[in-house]
Amino acid sequence: MADPFSIKDRHFLITGGTRGIGGAISLWFAKSGASVTANYVRDVKSAERLKASADKEGLAIDICRADLTSQKGLEKLNAYLEEHNILLSGLIHCASSGVHKSIDKLTIRHFDWTLAINTRAFFELIKLLLPKLSASASIVAISSKGAVRAVSAYAVVGASKGALESIARHFAAELAPKGIRVNILSPGSVMTDAWKFMPDAEDRISETIRRTPNGRLTTAEEVAWAAQFLCSDASSGMIGHTLVVDGGAAIME
Repeated sequence: MADPFSIKDRHFLITGGTRGIGGAISLWFAKSGASVTANYVRDVKSAERLKASADKEGLAIDICRADLTSQKGLEKLNAYLEEHNILLSGLIHCASSGVHKSIDKLTIRHFDWTLAINTRAFFELIKLLLPKLSASASIVAISSKGAVRAVSAYAVVGASKGALESIARHFAAELAPKGIRVNILSPGSVMTDAWKFMPDAEDRISETIRRTPNGRLTTAEEVAWAAQFLCSDASSGMIGHTLVVDGGAAIME
């Protein structure tokens, strides 16, 4: 019997796939025998490091720089996939940004920017990629606890993630008859560069660890393993589900 957890010989597009959680997923998927197109837009050095590391290990990771918040960027990504004749086995939307400020300091510009990358880009990507998805493709939207809980200085990011989860569930229902599965992966607090933009980061990290049953932050590798599960045949019965990987933090008061 074939390994239901295997993603070998499949091709995945991972947005925000050159650093942080996205970078960890790109590396893990490639190490598991998949081919990866890792998308990014700003951090050239991280993209170059990922590519160099992949090439050194003989891993199948290609890099595509494209701004998913613009029509030009989406067209660039589409052209890249067509040029390389890529049939996707799945999409993992890790690309994320946002402004961490209290409500009185937030502006419409902050709101529009955050929704553009965290939510609208996912919507436009699905529409763009449908002709390029295999009949049994898996789509995973990376969310966060702020989608369902109030988090300090997280209003617009939380709103964008809540909208992301909602649209993912609706896409899940519509695409399931086509054999395409859509699920949501909600990691706990992971040590990434995003913490640099959070107010009182050290206090937040300490409090998170204190409140988490396993007494530590979630690792990017743990998120990557869960993403592999959602993209493998082992999760074929999961549609429109939110899988939480947070060391038990969500079950605590």
